[in-house]
Amino acid sequence: MHRHGYQGRKLQLAAGPRRALIRGQLTSLVLHEAITTTEAKAKEMAPRFERLVTHAKKGTLAGGRMLRKDLLTENATQKMLLELAPAFAERQGGYTRIIKLENRRGDNAPMARLSLVLDDVKTPAEAPKKAVKAAKPEVLTAEVKETAEVTA
Repeated sequence: MHRHGYQGRKLQLAAGPRRALIRGQLTSLVLHEAITTTEAKAKEMAPRFERLVTHAKKGTLAGGRMLRKDLLTENATQKMLLELAPAFAERQGGYTRIIKLENRRGDNAPMARLSLVLDDVKTPAEAPKKAVKAAKPEVLTAEVKETAEVTA
């Protein structure tokens, strides 16, 4: 049998269950920002997630519909559009990382952790929190200095 034109892994599943598994894992990856799964599934999820980010970054109606087609919940779609797409706006690719783990205990299957690369990227929700935390000590020290000057 020839191999040309075959794409993706079958993951020992029929087409319908395979599609459901992929959609479920993509949704979990968006909501939890990291999942632990087998290496084969992780390698299958990474390029599919990259495509989702590309659709989300466009910010069009069609892009949102493409996200809704692949993600199971509206919460995942909204998180992708409002949080993750802006966080990855400057990045041109490589939104995920695969870290190999120990083999699974029951069947010795090679396991991996698929996570989003958000380390060097500041999400819009994190940026104000860090600014507020950094500003608090300065405000407190200014107040202490003022009270010390008043009492002296």
